[in-house]
Amino acid sequence: MIRFDTKIAVLLRDDLAVWQRLNVTAFLVSGIAARHPEVVGENYEDADGTAYLPMFRQPVLVFEGSKELMGTAHQRALRREIEHSVFTQELFATGNDRDNRAAVKAVPTAELDLVGIALYGPKNAVDKVLKGARMHH
Repeated sequence: MIRFDTKIAVLLRDDLAVWQRLNVTAFLVSGIAARHPEVVGENYEDADGTAYLPMFRQPVLVFEGSKELMGTAHQRALRREIEHSVFTQELFATGNDRDNRAAVKAVPTAELDLVGIALYGPKNAVDKVLKGARMHH
């Protein structure tokens, strides 16, 4: 088994609908792939030679927690300088990247109504940020 010294993790608020959890996860991890191309593996190919897009080279772990834990984890990530993407409640009402960025920019850090964050960094540091979260089931 391959072991990684880094971790890709998503923390979702536990009161989201299933479609929201899936949507938020997809959006959040796209930032990690964009910023850290080294976490993306090689292209896939089936036995017939049909090519497919590459995916992350390591697992993406998905956690869930309360609104309070989301805020605590966000503050921990900021203190530890762990790069992360954010998804706020307001983004469910927007339909494009420009409006998404404007919605986040309009709210001070401490007042963000976070429904999800995705983190990438050293395994131990990410684990400390996520302390108290449980694996999503």
